[in-house]
Amino acid sequence: MAIVKLTDSDCRGVREAPSAAKDTANVMPEHIGIVACSAEGAALCYRTICTEGAGLLGPHAHPEVSMHTHSLAEYMSCIYRGDWPGVGELMLSSANKLAAIGADFLICPDNTIHQALPYIEARSPLAWLHIADVVAGQAVERGFRRLGLTGTRWLVESEIYPGKLATRGLEYVRPDADEREEINRIIMDELVNGVFTPQAVTSFQRIIGRMKAEACDAVILGCTEIPLIMNDANSPLPTLDSTRLLARAALRRAVGTFRSAGA
Repeated sequence: MAIVKLTDSDCRGVREAPSAAKDTANVMPEHIGIVACSAEGAALCYRTICTEGAGLLGPHAHPEVSMHTHSLAEYMSCIYRGDWPGVGELMLSSANKLAAIGADFLICPDNTIHQALPYIEARSPLAWLHIADVVAGQAVERGFRRLGLTGTRWLVESEIYPGKLATRGLEYVRPDADEREEINRIIMDELVNGVFTPQAVTSFQRIIGRMKAEACDAVILGCTEIPLIMNDANSPLPTLDSTRLLARAALRRAVGTFRSAGA
C-alpha cells in the first residue's frame, strides 16, 4: 500500500466522500493508528487528537486511536549506524500490528524516521499521512514562502522536507553545522527525556532569529518534541508545529469520512 499522496486540501485533513452506495448507517469515524517512536512527541500527538476531537464530534468524543511503538533504543541503534531500511522494518512491524487491530490509516509523529518510509511503503498494510506533506500544505495555506527548518541533524540533513517544500514552490533554510549539533543535543539529551530548560528555549530563539535575518517568514518545528518548548508566543518567527498539524490532519481525515457519509 503506497503512502497517500496529499493535495493541499488533503493536508487540511478532509478526505474524499465515500461512495454513495456505501451503507451509512454503521459508518463511524476512522480508526487512527499511531506508529510512535519517541514518547514525548507521540504523547503530544495522541493528546492533541483526543482533546481536539471534541471540537469536531462533541464533548469528550474523539475517533478510535491505537498506538504502537518499539523501544526508542531499537530505533536509535539503527539510526546511529545509518540503517534506514532497519528503521523501516520497525515501522512496518508497528504498522502490521495496528492494521491487525483495526486501524484504518497510519500516522507517525516522528519527523526523522519518515526517512525510512520509502523502504516499506510498497509493503505497508495501510496508507500513511506524511508529516512533511501536512506541514508544507499548511505553509502554503498560510501564505509563507521561505521556511526555516529545525529538527534532529538526521532530519535537517535529509530530503524529507526539501522535496515536499520544493513541489509547492517553497524555499527553506537549514541550520548551519554548529546549530545542527546544538539542536540535536537538545532534542536527544533533553526533550525526548522530558527535560525542558530555559537555556534550550534561548538556543532555539537565537537560531530561529538567525533564520529570520535570512528572510525566513516562518519556522518548521520539525521534531515532534520541539513544540513542547517553542511556540508562536516565544519564537522570533511564526511556527509550523509538525506534531499538532499531523494530529489535526489525522482527526479531520477520520472525521471527514464519518461526516461525508451523512452520519
